[in-house]
Amino acid sequence: MTDAAAPRKSRIRKPLVVGVVVGVVLTVVMVLASGFMIDTTNTDVFCAKCHIMKPFRMAWQNAVHGGHNPQGFAAQCVDCHLPHGNFFEYFIVKGMTGTGDVIQNFYVDGATFDWAGNAEKNRTKFTFESACRHCHHVLTPPGIRRGGLMAHRTFLRGETSKTCADCHPRVGHKNMIEIADQFFKEKT
Repeated sequence: MTDAAAPRKSRIRKPLVVGVVVGVVLTVVMVLASGFMIDTTNTDVFCAKCHIMKPFRMAWQNAVHGGHNPQGFAAQCVDCHLPHGNFFEYFIVKGMTGTGDVIQNFYVDGATFDWAGNAEKNRTKFTFESACRHCHHVLTPPGIRRGGLMAHRTFLRGETSKTCADCHPRVGHKNMIEIADQFFKEKT
């Protein structure tokens, strides 16, 4: 009985070992490929490949978040437009947002679209509070103006429902509406 069991065990063991090795190799490849794809799609250069995003990249490049600051730091699109904290939420929102952006690139007529109205109505849907707070830890720094100090204290105490994007509507894209309107009018 043991002699018959030994060949049967080796017949089962060999495919099992091969399957485990193939599974591990494929898992490693998928993890590395997904990390590469996340890094590749996290840049302003990638985002601006869609025609509809070009003027927003131009407006961002002229803004504080695009590098016009004393530190020369430039945030990437995903630094503001994706949630921070939970990887799965980040990944899911990234996929949904990217898919939506690609679809809109084919269907939105930039010359007739109401960019100002869309920004006013939807800016808190595509600018995440967790993204702002990811970089801006200190909201009451020395030298802040009295109005800003009072507003930030009210925010930190939870005494307001306003978000960063409510009070700082175009901080990430200088002259965004004007640049978008001009860009799309020149293309028609």
